[in-house]
Amino acid sequence: MVAITLLTSALFATAALAAPSSRSRLEQRMARRSLGAHLSTPNQRITAATDFTGPKTEATTAYSSNWAGPVYNANAGTYKAVTGTFTVPTPSAPSGGRGSYAASAWVGIDGDSCDTAILQTGLDFTIDNGKVSYDAWYEWYPDYAYDFSGISFSAGNEVRVTVTATSTTSGTAVIENLTTGETVTQDITSSSALCEQDAEWIVEDFTEGNSLVPFANFGSVAFTSAEATTSSGSTQGPSGATYIFDIEQNNKVLTSVTTGTSTTTITYV
Repeated sequence: MVAITLLTSALFATAALAAPSSRSRLEQRMARRSLGAHLSTPNQRITAATDFTGPKTEATTAYSSNWAGPVYNANAGTYKAVTGTFTVPTPSAPSGGRGSYAASAWVGIDGDSCDTAILQTGLDFTIDNGKVSYDAWYEWYPDYAYDFSGISFSAGNEVRVTVTATSTTSGTAVIENLTTGETVTQDITSSSALCEQDAEWIVEDFTEGNSLVPFANFGSVAFTSAEATTSSGSTQGPSGATYIFDIEQNNKVLTSVTTGTSTTTITYV
């Protein structure tokens, strides 16, 4: 895998040098993505949330360079599915920003207290010199994200995202555009086993290559009908999450998160 990755990087570097100077950053990003450069990674904590034991009435706040949203931590084998519905936002460049900026909204199993694997699916939103684009994807970390085909999005569409673990090494990712009626489904298997102990609803500053992409002002993403299904068949909403993460970069907090019984709203501030 290392040799393949290095070869792919070398090939892309050669292609980038040969590319016309008029090629947009968006086109370059899509080329990198097609070569397997988009990665949605476990959160990079800035302030480590303390381990929690016993009952509690509200989530502990923690900070991360790349995750914003509520996260459950539980015993291994607890979570089998996570779902949520949100309205596709219109991203914009941060104040004074120029060029290409992006963010991603997704649901997932694992990746926080279990950082060896994540089953996740979601939607990237990108603003590139005024041009907005959306990309639906699925991922079983530590593999890269893969694009869905056969589905499209516009700002204001209602989208439902769902991941289901059928075992610790197999699962399903589903994205539904409830506005257009389009649905895509992907069965996934991996040699990296899930712990099934984390559940999350996240807006992320994802990784491209070896660094985080410039983070877009995404306005707000409100997950509704948000549920994590346990192995016993019960469901839990975001209001009972163990932690609420906000994104902090360069000593500045960029997000604000609120939760309800079956909702969570993540806002760019």
